[in-house]
Amino acid sequence: MPHADRPIDRRAVVQRHDVMLTAPDPESVLTVGNGDFAYTADITGMQTFTAFHDQAAAIMQGRAAINTATMSTWGWHEMPNPDGFVLEDAMSEHTTTRGVVRYPDRHDMEGAMRGQVSDENRPGAWLNANPQRLDLGRVGLSFHDANGSQVDVGPDALTDTVQHLDLWSGTITSRFRYDDETVAVTTVAAPDDSTVAFRIESPLLGDGRLRITLRFPYAHPGFFQTSDWQNPDRHTSTLTVGGTTAAIARQLDATAYVVMLDTGGATLTQTAPHDFELLTDAESLDVVVRFAQDDGGELPSFDVVALAAAESWERFWRSGAAIDFHDTADERAHELERRVVLSQYLTAVNSAGVMPPAETGLTTNSWSGKAHLEMHFWHAAHFATWGRPELLERSLGWYLSILPQARATAAGQGYPGARWPKQVGPDGRESPDPIGSFLVWQQPHVLYLLELIWRASTPEKRRALALEFTGLVEETATFMAAFAAERDGAFHLLPPIMPAQEFYDVTTTEDPTYELASWWWGLEIAQLWRERAGLLRRPEWSTVQDGLARPHVEDGHYTAIATEPYLRRDDHPALLAALGVVPPTPIIDPAIMTATLLDVLRNWEWPTAWGWDFPVMAMSASRLGRPDIAIDALLRDEVKNRFTVVGHNAQMGSILPIYLPGNGSLLAAVSMLATTGFPDSWDVATEGFVPWP
Repeated sequence: MPHADRPIDRRAVVQRHDVMLTAPDPESVLTVGNGDFAYTADITGMQTFTAFHDQAAAIMQGRAAINTATMSTWGWHEMPNPDGFVLEDAMSEHTTTRGVVRYPDRHDMEGAMRGQVSDENRPGAWLNANPQRLDLGRVGLSFHDANGSQVDVGPDALTDTVQHLDLWSGTITSRFRYDDETVAVTTVAAPDDSTVAFRIESPLLGDGRLRITLRFPYAHPGFFQTSDWQNPDRHTSTLTVGGTTAAIARQLDATAYVVMLDTGGATLTQTAPHDFELLTDAESLDVVVRFAQDDGGELPSFDVVALAAAESWERFWRSGAAIDFHDTADERAHELERRVVLSQYLTAVNSAGVMPPAETGLTTNSWSGKAHLEMHFWHAAHFATWGRPELLERSLGWYLSILPQARATAAGQGYPGARWPKQVGPDGRESPDPIGSFLVWQQPHVLYLLELIWRASTPEKRRALALEFTGLVEETATFMAAFAAERDGAFHLLPPIMPAQEFYDVTTTEDPTYELASWWWGLEIAQLWRERAGLLRRPEWSTVQDGLARPHVEDGHYTAIATEPYLRRDDHPALLAALGVVPPTPIIDPAIMTATLLDVLRNWEWPTAWGWDFPVMAMSASRLGRPDIAIDALLRDEVKNRFTVVGHNAQMGSILPIYLPGNGSLLAAVSMLATTGFPDSWDVATEGFVPWP
């Protein structure tokens, strides 16, 4: 049953899930940031023990770790391209209902990871790896003996370690002892630019045994790596000092940016081509560091940054929706609330920027730090249903910026309108891939995200959205209508196509269940936008909607696709999203979907499922009136449905040690339950949620 809104002590809900760490852990890092910038710290509150958190080494050793990096939405790099590779070089011909069409599918990811790339796949390997998101630099501590010589120590040299992330203010406080002395570090990030500030307090500062270091790597083209420390001659770091401020000009091939520092009166020296050291005789030091594409003007003080961060985070927590599970007797409720609170923090830091995020956000790189547009929905749809549509809207303007590329992709495949890519950097160019180039479930996502913002907005804001995005809506729907091919009096989604469950043959797969439902719904959103503008529904879109093929049914339940093998019971149970993520449509019979839900629950190979699959199941159960199944799904104990002490939904060990689609989809499912109803035995207080369509 739905639970009526009632007042919630928001601060109490948030702060009972503050993160407390008492020991170094290579998998446990804390991040401060603002959606467009993030600084990730180790147990010292800075980036001190980079080797301990070396993700690439952990992958090789089969253990879990996560990098401590500094990243932004604007910081990108492209490796030199002496062969002048372009997307056309990575294309293959495929037979379609429109004749022979070329798709950019020539890429061997496993071969590239092993460093074994055939001549045929060299263009695809370069295009897939470039551009890559930059690790802008590491700001950490170094330890020295009484003679001033640096001592190579690891985190095991520290004692009495206590680290606290105050979620309400976005502040990390870290305390530990080294060499019988106490060290305290406070870490905050500015809410409106790429600035991080530190207050370091210790007697070790005054006698030179503790110093602050800045280190800068070269970019790394690898799929799951952020930094190359082995090629100092491939980039430059040029220091300029003026009073208590300094600037380090960074140049990596064609990429340039500036690192500005307020040194707090400490002495800054360059100790290696890309290494810098701050030395002071005071026992307390404030250091403010800004990463920017230009010098950015005067730096704020630590106190100014800390106050702005605290005010910004309080506004965030007091805005939009809130939920309180405290009065629920079910022992799982506290864990669900913990995941909900930490996921709000992590998605605000990593997924609320000016372009769609990477699966690992701004914390570390996955797939070169590129966005996966089919995952944008999971990263950010919840912002609207939690009453914070402005955080989702930040990234939608980026689609307008790459609309010419989307039009060109559609035209190259013989379609009108705009076809959105799958895996992209800021320039919007598709990354060659034998799976990603054939995915289509991202096509309606921008329409759905716009619809969620519209429903969460004021009338004035709705008018502005219509003015800005109606053209994009039209072009997206135009492609979708054209993509559905007529055959035997019905419209089908035909090869080459890869469904969201990425284990089928692109040359033979037809009519994936989820995609059919989302196709109807995406076209319906476009029709609604026309009606709101006082225009008539497009009859050609209605013809496609009315004539869309119905999903294949076997033994009373839906299958994933309409061709053999019909259904594999591993990876994503994406067919459930056809009534769950997608609202009721003429495409799906609720009774058959109920049977499908129960079949999936009984027979799926759950260890193969991914972080967003459990919320998909919960959303389907919620729509079908089974909140009990929804709760069981959200808290099911499976390897990819676990959330670490810092809130990361890790997948595949160190390959995806943070997986933000899992966090965002959890918030989406909880927001749906907040309006459709939790189990009767759950006493849940809610306020401010926006109902799903």
